[in-house]
Amino acid sequence: MTATAQAPARTARGRSRRMASYGKGGPFVYLVALSVVALTLGPVLYGALGGFRSNEQLARNPAALPDPWLGRNYEGVITNPDFWRYAVNSTVIALLTTAVAVIAGVMAAYPLARYQFKLREPLFLVFVLGLLFPAAVAIVPLFILVTRDLQLGNTWWGVALPQAAFALPMTVVILRPFLMALPKELEEAAMLDGAGRIRIFYRIALPLCMPGLVTVGVLAFVASWNAYLLPLLLLRGEMRTLPLGVADYSTEHSADTAGVLAFTTLAMIPALVLFLALQRRIVSGLQGAVKG
Repeated sequence: MTATAQAPARTARGRSRRMASYGKGGPFVYLVALSVVALTLGPVLYGALGGFRSNEQLARNPAALPDPWLGRNYEGVITNPDFWRYAVNSTVIALLTTAVAVIAGVMAAYPLARYQFKLREPLFLVFVLGLLFPAAVAIVPLFILVTRDLQLGNTWWGVALPQAAFALPMTVVILRPFLMALPKELEEAAMLDGAGRIRIFYRIALPLCMPGLVTVGVLAFVASWNAYLLPLLLLRGEMRTLPLGVADYSTEHSADTAGVLAFTTLAMIPALVLFLALQRRIVSGLQGAVKG
């Protein structure tokens, strides 16, 4: 083969190797992925950097970097006692919501996965249909039930219990495949050793479905941390959460745009850090649910 004929062949092989390095989708998939990442992280980065600027800098050039970098906006938020009161309320409510959703969800998913009874699939379908109904649909009945009937208005539990109830369908849907995938031989061996149903549940089922528990726990925590409508109707005064605090701060300091950006950035940090720290477990948990 002549050098003239070898050149196109080498070019074609090099092009094929470059395309293989991109994967099956080629560079277009990476371009789309980078665009999605930019659209997702852009507002977050803009808010975080905007907190280091003054209002004069934002008005002069909204898209520029801080010059000079100013820390007084974040200092003002951190030294604000209202911010920490809001943060404590959000943390307690999110933890209560997560605990109730995970505990009740795994206890509901276990019999739906491991036991055989007549109405098992229709009962599971009830949880699946629960994914179709957001909290806003039942907000008025919830308000009446929590404030008048349960007498839990303006309390942590008054917000945590409804949020856990709306997180329960997702919890059951994700955990059931994990529990169904557990080998029956493990249960049979444990029963031969004298273990009862409850001991099998705590000693075998729970440790083996830990990735799913982490996944549903993080999802419930983040959803509770970002909840706005239900806390808005049920909480007042010092019981308000961070999303409500952001709205209040934005109203009271409407002229202080940089301060509002700093307050908003600090309010989103806990949920963002938790999600990023456990993202691998979340992905593995969702993959296990899909495989199951």
